[in-house]
Amino acid sequence: MTVAVVQFGGSNCDRDTVRALADLGIDAERVWHEDGLPSDPDGIVLPGGFSYGDYLRAGAMAAHSPVMESVRAAAAEGVPVLGICNGAQIGCEGGLTPGAFTTNESARFQCEHVHCRVENGDTPWTQAYDEGEIITLPIAHGEGRYEIGDDRLATLESEDRVLFRYCTPDGEVTPEANPNGSKHSVAGVIGDAGDHVAVMMPHPERATLEVLGQTEGRGVLQAFSH
Repeated sequence: MTVAVVQFGGSNCDRDTVRALADLGIDAERVWHEDGLPSDPDGIVLPGGFSYGDYLRAGAMAAHSPVMESVRAAAAEGVPVLGICNGAQIGCEGGLTPGAFTTNESARFQCEHVHCRVENGDTPWTQAYDEGEIITLPIAHGEGRYEIGDDRLATLESEDRVLFRYCTPDGEVTPEANPNGSKHSVAGVIGDAGDHVAVMMPHPERATLEVLGQTEGRGVLQAFSH
């Protein structure tokens, strides 16, 4: 099994992601976006960072890289695709998932640990957790506020396509627990192609090592081992 971790100019979490996957026994390799995807990848990660310096909008320029045509084609064929942080922004800008990520409500870059509630435990990305379980993951973003039209969000919620919401340690969804002002505290959503495609703003790859005191992100990445 080989997971392609797509590196764009400005990506800075690609090595972290490869290392985190390797620690889970999942073969992964970095792929420079101009070189295209390897043939028949078993999974694809769009990692975090600041692709193209976040010019125009975060993820907007990378979304137009030719490799994204291959990513969309792979997603349509059932290949698991995960966008993390900047990769989530690229995923939304590239049409993998609805909505968009924009400037944090605070208008500041925020780097901290947050609590996330598992909203749908019946997806590849959340099958390691119980529905309603609270996990702690790090965030590091300046444009992490999820925005989407009310009607479209209502459809996502009715279809159980919200993966995670920001919450208190007790699982309450409150404005105070929402670090960036995301609509309805959304922290991750499932894509249009099916639940094998997802984007999320928190970083699961940064919460996989016991030596760092956090391993709750492993469950998300374990989706690539099934």
